[in-house]
Amino acid sequence: MTANDFLRLAPTDAQVIAREIRRQKEARSRPLPGAKLIDRSSLLLKPQREKLLNIIAGLVDENLFGRSEMCIQFADLLQRALSHIGLPARFVRGTAIYYRDNQEVFRWDHSWVRVGVEVIDGNTDSLAENPLVPPTVSAPPYWGPVTEVPPERRLREGPGGTAPPDRDVAELWWPDLLAWLRGEFGEGVA
Repeated sequence: MTANDFLRLAPTDAQVIAREIRRQKEARSRPLPGAKLIDRSSLLLKPQREKLLNIIAGLVDENLFGRSEMCIQFADLLQRALSHIGLPARFVRGTAIYYRDNQEVFRWDHSWVRVGVEVIDGNTDSLAENPLVPPTVSAPPYWGPVTEVPPERRLREGPGGTAPPDRDVAELWWPDLLAWLRGEFGEGVA
């Protein structure tokens, strides 16, 4: 089944979302996480954090519903990038729980990155594009201390700490991201 065949059978609200994502891609106007980032980090410089998240978002934005289901690939690339520049980053898989007015509204399997006491949950600005996510979920990307994660979400770590093998990450996106890292941080980087 092609993506278009799938969409013809999908509910109307899913079709609307997919059409809007395609329109934005054609217009080169896709939203990027750096624009909505809640940034409380002491790692890197603020423009570097924003650019890194935006570059990764652009790479993984290939799903029919944008990058809203690409958190594993997003976190894998982010962990590789931060490790490459010498930060002790680790990939995390677990459960994200979202709240509105202190009431749980949604939970799902999710991936993010930890560097010491900081957490980077950088792909959440795209949640509204996923037809499975209720419209009441709002969780801007966050980069900062785990103790200051915004109250609209909780991140619960699960077992295991490595991303599953993904050929797109390893063979397509990582080489492009590595080239960008070398341009941004210099050839002498790890």
